Amino acid sequence: MKFEHKLIKGILIKRYKRFLADIQLDNGDIVTAHCANSGSMMGLCLPGSIVWLSPVNNPKTKLNYKWELVEANDTLVGINTSLPNGLVEKAIKDGIISELSGYGLLRREMKYGQHSRIDMFLSESHNNTSDCYVEVKSVTLSRQKSLAEFPDSVTARGTKHLQELSQMVKDGYRAVMIYLIQRNDCTIFSIADDIDPIYAAALKNALNFGVEAYCYSCNLNKKEIIVEKNIPINLR
Repeated sequence: MKFEHKLIKGILIKRYKRFLADIQLDNGDIVTAHCANSGSMMGLCLPGSIVWLSPVNNPKTKLNYKWELVEANDTLVGINTSLPNGLVEKAIKDGIISELSGYGLLRREMKYGQHSRIDMFLSESHNNTSDCYVEVKSVTLSRQKSLAEFPDSVTARGTKHLQELSQMVKDGYRAVMIYLIQRNDCTIFSIADDIDPIYAAALKNALNFGVEAYCYSCNLNKKEIIVEKNIPINLR
């Protein structure tokens, strides 16, 4: 996925109210950018960090910039959580996520469960495989070299999603959790059970019920983000 516009460099002043960030551009202007990330962004929102913004050319929006990337620990990290679903969809269609190949129809944001919407619903399998419910989680946390972790804060919503995926398996469908690492420096993935032990337990329960979990890494640069390869999941 290529960025629609050339990214603009800036220096982070502060992130606040979760979805706002004040940033100083190279020309000295201070702008407020939309931060499309509801997590804690642990380690990624330190004042003085180099960030990269997309210009927003839409008169209906209040903010003229979107925060896309941050440079942290000598690597690029994608913080925009509105992108992973589209990245995963393209990777499925391109055959990169082989575990989800063979389906003829892909629908986004379909209602299911208890007042929820599934990120992707796959049907019309060419391999006589059951219809598949796919949930996608963006992964940006790394506290140890080469190790990516999820979540970066307590996520009751994420736990609910795992419970609903388990119910889909009980109902005879296939259910898959995709963890997408939006950073260039990680080669293994695990659950941050010290941050959210309830989520960690819910994932283990879901796997026991038959929910599948896969992790994929991305290759990020200032022009595009590409889903790259399968990453091992190490559950503690």
